[in-house]
Amino acid sequence: MNAAVNDVSGQVRPGVLSLSIKEKSALFAAYMPFIKGGGLFIPTSKQYKMGEEVFMLLTLMDDPAKLPVSGKVVWVTPGGAHGGRTQGVGVQFAHNESGKAAHNKIEGLLGGSLKSPRPTHTM
Repeated sequence: MNAAVNDVSGQVRPGVLSLSIKEKSALFAAYMPFIKGGGLFIPTSKQYKMGEEVFMLLTLMDDPAKLPVSGKVVWVTPGGAHGGRTQGVGVQFAHNESGKAAHNKIEGLLGGSLKSPRPTHTM
């Protein structure tokens, strides 16, 4: 995973998070359906701030295509969090075509398991 990088003009580009989820149970644990437009919890030890813009490259299940999705940090679980929670950030998908595509793809993959009472990384 890359941190925010200054480009030649001095502007800060958003951080790039690469995430590969191969199992339905891992996708269920990472997905945040309670966030408007959907989002994912991404385990990372890098420090992010609430509202920070990030760019994700998602690989889901057996699909070899990477989904490019922009979003913003809406959840932060710090290292050493109560209950042994995994350190990382929750990223809300941007309200654009790529965000909608990621949301639809994930909800299609999870189907009926979205209503499961199993614990996730966030709630």
